[in-house]
Amino acid sequence: MELQQGRRSFQHRGSRSGDALHAGLVITLLIGVWYAQALEVTTGKVHFVEVLNGSSVLLPCTYSSCIGIQNLYFNWHFKANGTMIKLCEALIPAEGIEPNVKIHHERVEFVGSSKQSNISILLHNVTFEDQGEYICFARNYKEKDRNHSAIFTLFVVEELRVVDNTLTLIIVSVLGGVIGLIVLIMVIKAVVVAVLSKVQEKNKECLVSSTGNDNTENGLPASKADNKATPKA
Repeated sequence: MELQQGRRSFQHRGSRSGDALHAGLVITLLIGVWYAQALEVTTGKVHFVEVLNGSSVLLPCTYSSCIGIQNLYFNWHFKANGTMIKLCEALIPAEGIEPNVKIHHERVEFVGSSKQSNISILLHNVTFEDQGEYICFARNYKEKDRNHSAIFTLFVVEELRVVDNTLTLIIVSVLGGVIGLIVLIMVIKAVVVAVLSKVQEKNKECLVSSTGNDNTENGLPASKADNKATPKA
């Protein structure tokens, strides 16, 4: 009796453990699906740029969401010596509706468009004081106001560095030479194969022709005359 009760208790605990594991897997899967559909903010594949002092520079930022957007709030901040300076902000009510952007910096211009999911800005007349991190921030109401952000770093220089392409040119030249050599070898091979094929055909024709001539010279066609009876005296 006690053994049966022990087995039932063990089975019950195992069942509860299995249910808990199943529930955990379901929750993990739901969280993964949720994150896959969540809003994504990015400043592109390259997260920094060098710009000349006194010029203008584009600070890129785009967003995407598989579940769509509703009352998408976004802003740009500049991190200067640990202090966050707000550059602009706006609210996009729904997809395709252009935002009414509030500019908080005189040299900032909003150049994005909600139709392209673009919230980029343009910074004019860049100075050395503008060097640092620029943060693109976005929050989607459909995601219970979860925060998303991406950082773009700006480097201001007196003159742009000249990139030495010597090594690249050498590599390209070597690769071009190797490819050209391979092509030349293939062409020569094709020509040689064609010539050898024609020579073999001519040799076969000569062989057949010479075999017929030898038979004639040996008197094979005249063998019937040799077999005629000797005329009587």
